Amino acid sequence: MAGMRMATPLLALKQGYSAMAVGALLALFALTQVFLALPAGRYADRHGLKKPLRISVFVACVGASLSVIWPVFPVMCLSALATGGATGMAVIALQRHVGRMAHNPAELRVAFSWLSIGPAISNFLGPVLAGLLIDFAGPEAAHIHGFQWAFLLMSLLPLGTWFWVRLAKELHAPKALNNAAPRRALDLLAEPMMRRLLGVNWLLSSCWDVHTFVVPVLGHERGYSASVVGTILGSFAIAATFIRVCLPFISRHVKEHQIITGAMVCTALLFGAYPFMPSPCAMGACSVLLGLVLGTVQPMIMSTLHQITPQHRQGEALGLRLMTINASSVLMPMLFGTAGAVAGVGPVFWVVGAAVGLGARSAWRLRSA
Repeated sequence: MAGMRMATPLLALKQGYSAMAVGALLALFALTQVFLALPAGRYADRHGLKKPLRISVFVACVGASLSVIWPVFPVMCLSALATGGATGMAVIALQRHVGRMAHNPAELRVAFSWLSIGPAISNFLGPVLAGLLIDFAGPEAAHIHGFQWAFLLMSLLPLGTWFWVRLAKELHAPKALNNAAPRRALDLLAEPMMRRLLGVNWLLSSCWDVHTFVVPVLGHERGYSASVVGTILGSFAIAATFIRVCLPFISRHVKEHQIITGAMVCTALLFGAYPFMPSPCAMGACSVLLGLVLGTVQPMIMSTLHQITPQHRQGEALGLRLMTINASSVLMPMLFGTAGAVAGVGPVFWVVGAAVGLGARSAWRLRSA
């Protein structure tokens, strides 16, 4: 999905589509997950790991292959919907399975710390492989054949997912009690701890969106080249990957609520300082610090979620979480863009930083999980 998310907008721009159309195309990667996350979570609760993954692999392969055959904008929109939805379903099934492999909170923290390294690497590897094929597989850079080769590689990568998990042992959740109330997402939201966790997760997810969206705008305002802006964003991804490699060892000694609260306080301070960074090097240093801070959060959120959710509803809870953060990914960039156009990018950083800082109190109250 990361490779498709990089390649399809480039081809759309090359074909003459507007920035608004490209923004809509990017939103489609998250849109499917908004509507399918809860059904996918319930399906994973019923069927475990392999059935959801088989569906995900098939849909992702077919979705990406469509753009190989017909590399036109409407078909790329279908590919975005397919690969985004398939990735969301696979993520829910994998997270549920890994969470059930752990037997205590310490094992949960370590397991999700290791699992979180995968997306961090894929967000680097997918775009790099796609970019190399786009530039070098055709008769000239950014030729249509180069894009088709990139889409072909992306359509084959999901098969690797099935290769690695095909021998995994299913871990069936215990069945719900016969007299249990009907399953509704609102039942999960009735729990104060779940609402608190989702709120904290939404705030921190918004910080990722702010950084990804606003840094290119800030760099453009200051006249930085595309390679400089890309390096600043790349330093964030590398730092997030690095801290996730270290996190299995850190999490043995620190509780989830302590890591999440510390991350929120540090993020608020860094967001307050970011617009004042005077040079690309200073912005890069701030980006590295943000990557180190925000890279710790997702594994701790996942560990907490598994501790506060009944085992037979963990897939549903994961779907609810994925639905909220993808809804944010669809809506927040438009809000940031509007606010940035009216007030400038500095206030966007400060408002979001203030909200995250105020939310640190809720993160600390997760300690009872």
